Parts: sequence; structure tokens; C-alpha cells
Amino acid sequence: MAGLKEARLLAVAIPAALLGGAYVSQYGFGLYPCEMCWWQRYPHFAGLALGLASFIAAPPRVWSALAGLAIITSGLIGGFHAGVEYGWWQGITGCAKVAGGLDVLDPSAAPLVRCDQAPWSLFGISLAGWNFLFSSIGGIAILVLSAKKEQA
Repeated sequence: MAGLKEARLLAVAIPAALLGGAYVSQYGFGLYPCEMCWWQRYPHFAGLALGLASFIAAPPRVWSALAGLAIITSGLIGGFHAGVEYGWWQGITGCAKVAGGLDVLDPSAAPLVRCDQAPWSLFGISLAGWNFLFSSIGGIAILVLSAKKEQA
């Protein structure tokens, strides 16, 4: 029966996989993050740290549940960001940033990354939308599994 062990594994695997995908997209395919993309990464960093803590600190149920909440937070930010990309609502900032930092020799050479334009999608779902789906479902699964009592 699934329980705490699976919750702890998911609490590490989900943010590691999603952060890994974000960095592969960024450095492998040139899909630089906008400001709101970064906002989605921060809770995943926290979730990964909390998930790892569930393996070394007591009580593990609390650490994995906190990781689940951090992952859900990233998902909610992703849902908000997807809504901005799809034009369902306005973002809370102008949200455009120069990718990769400012090029000292030619500042105009660095691409401008906007939050209201999805640079990539699969089946009509943007990266922010996929983050919303995977993080929300995964975070809820972690919370449910963390709450289960172990069977003797």
C-alpha cells in the first residue's frame, strides 16, 4: 500500500524533474525564462530541499507534506502564468526581461522574454500550463500519501 515512502520519493522526484526540464529547455533549446517562470522555479527549489529533508529529519511526514505544499505553490503560480499567456487575465507586472543577462558589448543582442507569450506549447498547453498540471496533481498526491497511516 502506498504511503510515506512514496510521498518522500515524489517530493524529491517531482521538483527535480520539473527543474531539470526547465533547465534543459533553457540551456538546450534556448527557451529563456521570463520573470514569472523564475517565480515558478523558487517553490520547486524549496520543495526539493524539503523533500530531501524528509529523508534525514524527523518527522518525515511533516517534511514531505511541506514539500507537497511548495510544489502546489509552484503549480498555482504556473496556472496564473498560463492564464496570462492565454490572455485570460493581466499579469501583475510588466514582466519582460532580458534573457541571460545583459550583453555588455551589445545590449540589443540579448532577447527580450515576455511573460504574456508562450514560447512553446504541446497540445496547446504552455510550459507554465504543464507545470500547473504536474505540480498541482503531484503536490496533492504527496499530501494524500503523507497523510496516510502506515498499515501494520
